[in-house]
Amino acid sequence: MRNKSRTGTISGTIFKYIFKETTFSFLVSFFFFFFIFFVNQLLLMAQDILTKKVPFDQVALLVLFSIPSIIAMSAPFATLLGTLITIGRLSSDNEILVMLTSGLSYRNIFVPTLLVGILVSMLSFLANDVLLPMGTIEFSRLYRKILTSTPALEIEANSVKKIKDTVVITGDVTGKKIGDMVILDKTGDGERRVILAKGTEFVDAGKEGIRLDMENAFIHSSKEIERRDYDYAQTSMIRYRIRTDELIQQATTVSAREMSSRDVLVSIHEKEKNLVSVINDRNSRALQAALELESALRKGPGSREWRSRDNFLAAFNREFQAAQALTQNRDLLIYRLEFYKKFSIPFGSFAFIFLAVPLGLFAKKSGQAVGFILGIIISVVYWAFLLGGQNMGMRLGVSPFWCMWLPNILAFGIGLIMCINRVRK
Repeated sequence: MRNKSRTGTISGTIFKYIFKETTFSFLVSFFFFFFIFFVNQLLLMAQDILTKKVPFDQVALLVLFSIPSIIAMSAPFATLLGTLITIGRLSSDNEILVMLTSGLSYRNIFVPTLLVGILVSMLSFLANDVLLPMGTIEFSRLYRKILTSTPALEIEANSVKKIKDTVVITGDVTGKKIGDMVILDKTGDGERRVILAKGTEFVDAGKEGIRLDMENAFIHSSKEIERRDYDYAQTSMIRYRIRTDELIQQATTVSAREMSSRDVLVSIHEKEKNLVSVINDRNSRALQAALELESALRKGPGSREWRSRDNFLAAFNREFQAAQALTQNRDLLIYRLEFYKKFSIPFGSFAFIFLAVPLGLFAKKSGQAVGFILGIIISVVYWAFLLGGQNMGMRLGVSPFWCMWLPNILAFGIGLIMCINRVRK
């Protein structure tokens, strides 16, 4: 009985010791990654806004409201790096060997680190699913206020910007002078319009929005249905206005990344329902065109329908191809990717524990340095897998689930195999 009690006391002490060491290393690693993401994302945003003479206190608030996204991204990598550093140090200092020779098992080492991973995953998910949308709401309110007083924020050099139903393509920007500029929009009569200018002067009209004084402009407008019916004109100068309400609507649109997982799921169901309706409508049109083509072929030459057979065939191909293209709806793919991403990144902390513990046990010398190097390498590889998965999901139509969860599955699978091999030895 005394031996069992003593063993239980030792196990509890070891549990607290490893849990404490892992937590400390996680916090140090967290601040390391937090600083990296902070510099790369927030300070770059703040610098861009400061160039437009936005008050510093408002920039600081924008940075503050963006912190939840940085927390959510930093936590999984910090778990990996912190666990590798902790286990690597314990292994290189022979503390792991002492524990095993004292009658303890790898379970006494693995359980406290796993508990840290679970806690971090839950907190990371909370930041990503609750704090991030809340911060986004405040961010949007403040940005709307800033944009009302500084509409110049929406004009950038060498960029393509969509503002409501208008697409603005800009060249080089020097002060308030813009080089080549192209504007694609629609007129009040619903005609498609293209405006090209060799030089444009940007005028901040305050609460009224933005005014673009376009020099040496060429204007081309065409009917929506009959493209051969068009007009064109050339003028030495044209004034184009973009209203503030249009800028605000563009700047404050909430994306899938800024919603909670529940809201994203609801949006996915709505988009799927609408998409099915559109696809069914396209298929019905294709079927109608196919029936008309069949009727024309049956009636044969000489009939009025026969002379329109090429039109029926073209209509069938157009509607069928449109229906096929809709199955890879880009907007729906983005929402699906973001939905799975909201779970895969926070719970990457859990998967990383299975990989970090056996890797840390291999360290024989300089365990902390080895753990740090391995952690950085794995973090870069993991990040590359995530970016590659997003691109494959968007461009190749690969399953969003596998695109976002494959890095975690690989980390968990490889780590689990290494853990089993370590225990067997």
